Amino acid sequence: MTASERLIACNCFATRKAARLITKMYEDHLARVDLTSTQFSILVYVDEIGTASMKDLVEAMVMERTSVIRALQPLARDGLVVIGPHEDDARRNVVRLTDAGRAKLAEALPVWQTAQAEFESRFGAGLAGELRQSLSTLAP
Repeated sequence: MTASERLIACNCFATRKAARLITKMYEDHLARVDLTSTQFSILVYVDEIGTASMKDLVEAMVMERTSVIRALQPLARDGLVVIGPHEDDARRNVVRLTDAGRAKLAEALPVWQTAQAEFESRFGAGLAGELRQSLSTLAP
């Protein structure tokens, strides 16, 4: 088996290549509102649950803690989130959206919807749904 045949047959290579291409497409859209795809996902997640611990974010984003912190730093700098002690346990840091963060998310949602529509037009809405369903089975 040649090297290129091994790459073509490699599930890891195929999914990472697809992930990079999909991420680039979403990032091209989200750049219009000065967000990365990771930052957008964090804003959506925190908006949904209200207050997120670092552990919550690490698990939800399936990222290393240091990567989550690097993604949060510009959001905190720009006043979109606040990071501070949990009201019941000062030893735990939590992340909350600010009013500016909610406004940025409202600005970003139509841009994200455009990225979603582009992906579904390229891939097909049915196949996109099947892909999401299939990939969700990988989660622990």
